[in-house]
Amino acid sequence: MSGRILALAGGVGGAKLALGLSQVLPSDALTVAVNTADDFEHLGFSISPDLDTVMYTLAGVANPETGWGRQGESWTVMEALGAVGGETWFRLGDKDLATHIERTRRLRAGESLSSVMRDLAARLGVKPAMVPMSDDPVRTMVATDQGELAFQDWFVRLQCAPAVKSVRFAGADTARPHCALLDLGGLRGIVVCPSNPFVSVAPILALPGVRAALEQAKAPRVAVTPIVGGQAIKGPAAKMLAELGHDVSALGVARYYRGWVDGFVLDAQDAALVADIAALGMRVKVSDTMMRNDADKKRLAAEVLDFVDELAISGQHS
Repeated sequence: MSGRILALAGGVGGAKLALGLSQVLPSDALTVAVNTADDFEHLGFSISPDLDTVMYTLAGVANPETGWGRQGESWTVMEALGAVGGETWFRLGDKDLATHIERTRRLRAGESLSSVMRDLAARLGVKPAMVPMSDDPVRTMVATDQGELAFQDWFVRLQCAPAVKSVRFAGADTARPHCALLDLGGLRGIVVCPSNPFVSVAPILALPGVRAALEQAKAPRVAVTPIVGGQAIKGPAAKMLAELGHDVSALGVARYYRGWVDGFVLDAQDAALVADIAALGMRVKVSDTMMRNDADKKRLAAEVLDFVDELAISGQHS
């Protein structure tokens, strides 16, 4: 079927499925809207971790071992910084630093984040549209048993150790969403990538008008589970589910998305949950959701698109 796909993404899992989608769709038929709530200022630079992970992945230059940063990276600046007593807990490779330097320069000159990222992505050969969820700053703040922490302090510096009590998105109530999140007419479908529901997807939904627009969208909305066999494929999603009082399973994620998602892609390891998720009012597709290599990414993306089209044909979406 024709039409554009809007993918909501953040982190490594989101980037992997975005790459798969880019391999099975024409470049002008995919828009990837990326979480920016874990952006932060560090060492004087404007750092956009999720945008860069998606950009490097779509460009084919991501570090295959970590999923973030660039392949063939060197660490000369970090080593020299450590030697003079600087902060090295958030590691920035030498190639990666070039991105942060140029982005920071252009943002300070008054250019929008959307414009900067569009140009940086184009220079790296990225074909699909890749947009920040907003050009305005939104910051994830994590309330923990050690007080409120900025997301990167909790996630990277403290290695997710403090127990999470709640999460808020500072600035989200006044940030202007990117138009791609509000102009949903004529879409083939909306795909929620297997990203952390609480810190990659929730910030996008927290922007004014976005959740309402998604709820009213005429296109099918399909979410891919980030939890397989009770474990997060990558990152702290399982820990956050538990500490925020949710079931640590794909069912817990499906319940979190209840009310605006039409279809849920479940891993075969969790096939026993099909009936429970269907009882939430979602159609369920069972698949192998593990993306171990590019062939897996492409296969899963094709299956997700088939599911989107099945939902459209059946009319089981709003």
